[in-house]
Amino acid sequence: MDFNTNEAVSYHYDNFPPLNINYSNFIQEILKATDALARFDQMLKNLHNSEILLAPLRNQEAVISSRIEGTISTMDEILEYEANDDIDKSNVRSEVIETILYQRSLKNAQSALQDGYPLSTNFIKQMHQQLLSFGRGASKSPGEFKKEQNYLADKIKKKIQFIPISPEKLNDGLNKLFEYLNDSNDPALIKTALMHLEFEALHPFQDGNGRIGRMLITLYLWKEGILSQPHFYISGFMEQHKDLYIDTMRNVSKNHKWEEWIKFFLTAVESQAILNLEIAESIKNLYEEMKVEFTDILSSKWSLASLDFVFTNPVFRNSKYASETGIPSATAASITKKLLEKGFLLQKQEASGRRPALYSFEPLMEIVRV
Repeated sequence: MDFNTNEAVSYHYDNFPPLNINYSNFIQEILKATDALARFDQMLKNLHNSEILLAPLRNQEAVISSRIEGTISTMDEILEYEANDDIDKSNVRSEVIETILYQRSLKNAQSALQDGYPLSTNFIKQMHQQLLSFGRGASKSPGEFKKEQNYLADKIKKKIQFIPISPEKLNDGLNKLFEYLNDSNDPALIKTALMHLEFEALHPFQDGNGRIGRMLITLYLWKEGILSQPHFYISGFMEQHKDLYIDTMRNVSKNHKWEEWIKFFLTAVESQAILNLEIAESIKNLYEEMKVEFTDILSSKWSLASLDFVFTNPVFRNSKYASETGIPSATAASITKKLLEKGFLLQKQEASGRRPALYSFEPLMEIVRV
């Protein structure tokens, strides 16, 4: 397929990191973004079990970040896949596999940083290896930097929009990026903004650059101490403003509009932090409400274990429910029946042969579906 290159913007050679950025032009944006992140982070600190909140938000991020790249899957599909330990991958849509891999590579990268691994070229290669380890991405050189020139194109209009750095200049470009991250005294949010922009402009891999680039945002904010835990997901704003997101990045290479990009990024952080906090508070409030309901309905010593399970596994089968909580199978079946009768669970699939029925915890699903 031939693509038109007339409007293509090329990488900004010899212009990173930018000089003469006037930080006074976006003091308000920095303050607002910092404040919104601090309030979101305080929410995380107050949770007695942060995984209850983070599992749904991480799944949301996986679905939305993959969707920006044209990979369409739903929250229900992702959680249904997770509910099936014995699933045959050959029968699962490749889009679902790709989104699952995003979610898992992000979680593994967060764990690796917590274990002390440095943010480096080897680190991002490892992330990429996991992201593209199965499905369509497996043929796109997982874990290897590009060896041929790549392009960002509008496939519908058949136009090349952006020509990233050339493969022979990539190592120099990556070295400059990591030197900037390690040595610059710029505020952490500014460094995060410029890191994301530069990574996308370098486009070091044959495929998966956008997803890796968005993962790096949350990882770097945590590494720099802006967040107490490496969990902040920004893809919702980027998807909602996708054209502006892409155009503002291109305009850096085309017209050196670095400050325009920084403003956009800070606005994105503020807006997404506010939204993430709202979702987090909705989940927390639902948890507190359901704690009372489960105790009343179940009248069981397993009430809290059951509650925690459905919040971290809102789509599940009784076999996994019993094995993960240690609840006897007959008791688990009885609890599920009570929750079904009260309308808290929805049966998505009937039992078939040796496979138990599939349930979804709808009060939570209604909050996190995207």
